[in-house]
Amino acid sequence: MAKPDPTEMTTDGPHMPAEWEPHERTWMAWPSGSYTLGETDAEADEARGCWASVANAVVRFEPVTTVVNPGDEATARQWLDERVEILSAPLNDAWMRDIGPTYVRSMNTSLMAVNWVFNGWGAQSWAQWDKDAQIASVVADASGVERLDSDLVNEGGGIHVNGAGTVLVTETVQLGAGRNPDWSREEVEAELYNTLGCTKVIWLKRGLTRDYDEFGTRGHVDIVACFADEDTVLVHDQRNPEHPDFEVSRDVMAQMKAEGFRVIPVPAPDTLRDDPSEAESWVDYSYINHYIVNGAVILCAFNDPGDERAAAILREVYPGREIVLVDARPLFARGGGIHCITQQQPA
Repeated sequence: MAKPDPTEMTTDGPHMPAEWEPHERTWMAWPSGSYTLGETDAEADEARGCWASVANAVVRFEPVTTVVNPGDEATARQWLDERVEILSAPLNDAWMRDIGPTYVRSMNTSLMAVNWVFNGWGAQSWAQWDKDAQIASVVADASGVERLDSDLVNEGGGIHVNGAGTVLVTETVQLGAGRNPDWSREEVEAELYNTLGCTKVIWLKRGLTRDYDEFGTRGHVDIVACFADEDTVLVHDQRNPEHPDFEVSRDVMAQMKAEGFRVIPVPAPDTLRDDPSEAESWVDYSYINHYIVNGAVILCAFNDPGDERAAAILREVYPGREIVLVDARPLFARGGGIHCITQQQPA
């Protein structure tokens, strides 16, 4: 792969807007097969119902287009609000944040779509990505914007920007052996500068514990920490010392404070395990994986006392936006959350 020269970075490249800036629309994908739909009709309906609940919540506030595998259009239409638009294209999976493009603005303010290399979250043994690797191009073409191809193996869930030149990443994603084994830290930073316009890259050491299980992403940042404005970071706060993410939360909060950001801890749900019979079934339930839309925030819910605690915090953090809770447990059972299945196209 062609790697950037860190000594040849220019100052006239694109810039990624923050998520809270106005959107033209939201892009999603429809669950169509593999582990996402599961092995029974009930599991398939659970997945469809959850993806549809998110789409139907978002479309109250802004347009939504859902990419649907050819042949599944009628099924998707049964679940989706009539205002949700459908675009037919072949899919392996349904995590649009990761398979879709990352939208940026060029120096003349026109939109561009960054097309990262997608390889199934580090070429994981269970993943198929021959179709998903083409979705960024499909979406870029459908949205009528220029495509900006990158040689970096990366996903949208592996980055989070403040819109003012800073991006959060994790060492186990961009520097992971399954993604960019031959890239140096400096080369990754140069590519993030050239594609996102970020002059400061903050490297978190790792993600949440469950994210390293079979269907995890190996450390996506959008479940650990996110910007709420240029100077404020929300951090997943696991407060139970029994949970292995207790130390992860402490480390991330300390690092972000040391970087000079205002840190707002968002307490994790009270639920510690999703299978009480298995000692190692630690959940990665996280309210950080919310999605900001025009006039609202779509917030993960877990039928947990922590849901309202998180909603109260986000009402203060995002004044003037409606906080909409959607049960995200079916998403987390499949390896992601609400932020993972959505992708904003800036206005």
